[in-house]
Amino acid sequence: MPLRPDPISYPPRGMSREEAARYVGVGTTKFEQMVADGRMPRPKRVDGRVIRDRLRLDAAFSDLPEEARVNPLDRMLGA
Repeated sequence: MPLRPDPISYPPRGMSREEAARYVGVGTTKFEQMVADGRMPRPKRVDGRVIRDRLRLDAAFSDLPEEARVNPLDRMLGA
């Protein structure tokens, strides 16, 4: 039975590795490195399928450090 179009548009809760990597803005190799070092969450397994949880990805992405900015005054003072 084919899926009918859903009148409500919403992002998927579960994602493949490729979708999850694209969602957080990195390639699959970098994404797997981030999973291995704990910056991104491990996936869930449903039977033979490996699924990444969008809400856990959001939380992990929010926990990533901000880019360090150099204070212009420190730069002028040579600090």
